[in-house]
Amino acid sequence: MIGGGLPVGAFGARKEIMSMVAPLGPMYQAGTLSGNPLAMAAGLATLRKLKEPGNYKKLRDLSRAMVEGIREIIRRAGIKAVVNSVDSMFTLFFADSAPVDYRTVLKSDTKKYSKFFENLLRAGIMFPPSQFEAVFLSLAHTERDIDRTLDAVYKALKTV
Repeated sequence: MIGGGLPVGAFGARKEIMSMVAPLGPMYQAGTLSGNPLAMAAGLATLRKLKEPGNYKKLRDLSRAMVEGIREIIRRAGIKAVVNSVDSMFTLFFADSAPVDYRTVLKSDTKKYSKFFENLLRAGIMFPPSQFEAVFLSLAHTERDIDRTLDAVYKALKTV
């Protein structure tokens, strides 16, 4: 969040520890991405956007449309797959049931996911290359993006 989607480095601690870091204290700290001006500007823009009324609801609604749409496509296709989701973050697993721990996630069919991913990529839709990563929706996404993605998901699932 602090970098608005751009790479950034940050850390924090209790006041007595942070007071040891320059410029207040004797310990110098630097990092390639620490305080990057572009990332900081993007982070501020993101925070301003999130403060606008209705944006959290809009993001929840878009996310719900995407996740429920994928679940419906899976159901209609009769494919063994599940979608785990939390707010605007979700992952599709090719499995009989939703993974809940390391052992159950290992039962997921990674070969099917790879084929699914490749088919989506050919359609211009970027999902993570591994089902062990998440898809993140944002306020930059539109209803049209959701519809286009669901169409590509439908076509991609027909080939796995």
